[in-house]
Amino acid sequence: MPLDPSQLDPFLSAAVDLPQGRLFIENLDNQLSEAFSANTPVAELVHYRAQQFDRLLQALWNQCTAISSQSMALIAVGGYGRQELLPGSDIDLLVLITDTFEPHQSKQISHFLTLLWDLHLDIGHSVRTQDECIEQGKKDITVATSLMESRLIAGAAPMFTELQQVLDSDLFWSSEAFFEAKCEEQKQRHQRYRNTVYLLEPDLKHNPGGLRDLQTIGWIARRHLGSHSVEEMAISGFLSQAEAKELTGCRDSLWRLRFALHLISGKKDNRLLFDHQRSVAQLLGWSGEGNRPVETMMRHFYQVVRRVSELNELLLELFDEHIINRQPITCQPITAQFELRGPQLEIRHPSIFSEDPSSLLALFYTLITQPQAERIGAVTLRELYKVKQKLTAPLCQSEACRRLMLAILRHPKAIEAFELMHHYDLLSSYFPEWKGIVGQMQFDLLHTYTVDEHTIRALTKLRLIASAEGQSNYPLCHQLLQHLYKPELLYLATLFHDIGKGKGGNHSEIGAETAYEFCRLHQLSHKESEIVSWLVRHHLLMSTTAQRRDICDPEVIREFSLQAGDERHLDLLYCLTVADMNATNDKLWNDWKGSLLRQLYFATQRMLRQGPELSMDVRRQIRDRQRRCRLQLQKRGESTALIDKLWQQFKSDYFIRYSDEQVINHTQAILAHQQQGENSPLVSITSDSARGSSELLLYCNNRPNLFASVATLLSQKRLTIHQAQIMTTREEKALDSFVILEPDGSPLSHHRIPKIQQALLHALKRPTSKVRKKERLSRRLQPFRVNTRILFLQTAGSHKHTLMELKTLDIPGLLARVGAVFQECKLQLHSAKITTIGEQAQDLFMLTDRQDRPLDDSLKRQLTEKLLQSLNNDREM
Repeated sequence: MPLDPSQLDPFLSAAVDLPQGRLFIENLDNQLSEAFSANTPVAELVHYRAQQFDRLLQALWNQCTAISSQSMALIAVGGYGRQELLPGSDIDLLVLITDTFEPHQSKQISHFLTLLWDLHLDIGHSVRTQDECIEQGKKDITVATSLMESRLIAGAAPMFTELQQVLDSDLFWSSEAFFEAKCEEQKQRHQRYRNTVYLLEPDLKHNPGGLRDLQTIGWIARRHLGSHSVEEMAISGFLSQAEAKELTGCRDSLWRLRFALHLISGKKDNRLLFDHQRSVAQLLGWSGEGNRPVETMMRHFYQVVRRVSELNELLLELFDEHIINRQPITCQPITAQFELRGPQLEIRHPSIFSEDPSSLLALFYTLITQPQAERIGAVTLRELYKVKQKLTAPLCQSEACRRLMLAILRHPKAIEAFELMHHYDLLSSYFPEWKGIVGQMQFDLLHTYTVDEHTIRALTKLRLIASAEGQSNYPLCHQLLQHLYKPELLYLATLFHDIGKGKGGNHSEIGAETAYEFCRLHQLSHKESEIVSWLVRHHLLMSTTAQRRDICDPEVIREFSLQAGDERHLDLLYCLTVADMNATNDKLWNDWKGSLLRQLYFATQRMLRQGPELSMDVRRQIRDRQRRCRLQLQKRGESTALIDKLWQQFKSDYFIRYSDEQVINHTQAILAHQQQGENSPLVSITSDSARGSSELLLYCNNRPNLFASVATLLSQKRLTIHQAQIMTTREEKALDSFVILEPDGSPLSHHRIPKIQQALLHALKRPTSKVRKKERLSRRLQPFRVNTRILFLQTAGSHKHTLMELKTLDIPGLLARVGAVFQECKLQLHSAKITTIGEQAQDLFMLTDRQDRPLDDSLKRQLTEKLLQSLNNDREM
């Protein structure tokens, strides 16, 4: 729709008052919102908003400073200086004054700014002389950049012109110094955003590939070439016409997203959070079932920022050659295809990629095999991007390309090559399955990155763990990686483990088939191909077993061992699992989860070596554990008679489910408590550095609501339960332990332990403990819907108990509510395995009725109904 500034004229009288100004802004915002919904080009809207604010500010400035109009200037700087204003953008202003600034002028400026604040405008302002501008600009590259984009709005034009002349000279910032400062600024900004364009909640302005990267190109071009627009950069020869058109299109796409985000949020907002993604997608016209609109919108966004990132890198490389490296560089041929120009790898003639597409693979092979080659030169980058767009068939169809891919895969620097191939988007050109996951987002709180970025980060994690750096933090994985049978099989499994996502169906099964076909196409043997395929098919098996099953149960270990088959598969699966979990998000991995995986690994390794018959001799295991623990306790001065008397009260399961160290610590704590003649409950909290967790031990008279009481209090203290072992001694004492962590996954802070112990003692002395009142869902949880599912699992080892798996939204106080339902149904809880996967809780509970029998069908139905009622009615949005 056409934008008509005359509709705003009635509000710009000679003396604009506050009501008029507010109506002007309200009508302008309404006009822009309607025009945006009508698909008016966003560049027109952005510039129009700046133009209309020029008119408003000019009117206000003139009526406030009429007597000082020739000794002050009102100047737009920053984005407003570029004549770019989105609905929530700051309005950055500079009031330029003379050295003879007088008190009445200060009052005029103060009155002007007060009017702007009363209009509820987000103003950034400074009041400076020309010398102060130059002095501040020389000290601070951000101030310098903002000044370079200045534009006169009102006041003394000669003052502005004089300032501009100084700003444009090399005495202010030389082209070289400015280029280096802006490159360093961009590097630091990218590091804050993890050097990836593929964050699931991206910052549209500051993310790599975002608007700031486009602006960086413009700033450097302006300083070096005097170019004020993309079009002028094309005229100067730094951009082709096609690249200029792409940059403009990318800018407009990002502007439309940011414009929509500002309209939805009603404020200055750069982060496209989950909260707003559905609404923004709807406003932009993306449609489909479920999460499809968001996924489609975000995939388009990732395509845009990737292209911005590519053009940014290309142009900065070109600028570097023209601004910094002006001296002639000797070319050193290294192959028939490539040469070195200093540290840059360049093609030897422009048509090499189009004549021989296998040269695209050779480029990356040469990068990892030539130590002198540090990066790809600008000319080669430009040809690389150009040829990629013209390819008509996947590169993997070429035998020459497949040979080079195998050579890369088997090279010690294979992962570095894959990182580079992903960065330059060559993997999409190599095999079409990869293209299917590029920019594939996952609308959940578990994943921080898109599928392709997550995959590459998993490979990167393997490289880091294999290095000396990984030895201390991941000792087992580091050791296994040093002695792996054909590490390229692990690399391939990692590359393909999520390749099936977004295709519908079981992504592990789809990925396993795709991986096998890829391996056979590349002449790997049937056995090698099967190993890769097996790893992809079972890449979630180890993490699921460790986090959601009772790995103290020999039957669980036996089932897992049968699936693993042998130690080679176990070693590879362990390494893949560690890399996968670490690359999912920065908070998923912690020492506790690492200890679970190690416990599962070593238990499985023992069973594979000893055989299931010997490994499952439970009575022998109990005798051995008691013997070892008794010996250690005797060395610590404990009485053998008292030890045996206490242990007679413990059921045999206790000595299976706890480690030697836990049995020793529990026994010492209980004996010490008994010797003090204490009748109150024992509440002990200890930190276990080896397991990366804190253990809460309770020893007290049993009571039906014990789990609900403890869960309620720990929830109130913002602690998370990750595992619970609920046991009753033969004297009807509760012997319960809980693995508890801080919200960030770390063990409890030492200073918190005494207060938590006292709170638990106080709670346990009360006859009942009220379940926490329902709380409003957090901002991050509100966009998500998780249907509550309750499953009763059948396993060979659960004939004495009923295993119930609960999948639901991770609402506040979830475990307290679940515990209250168990109490209401008069159930006994024997153990719990608590797993939070993003926004989902996936918890496992081992239950019996009051007579210590498995749950019958009637009790299962009652439990299901009450859990659904409690959890689904509690989701206040």
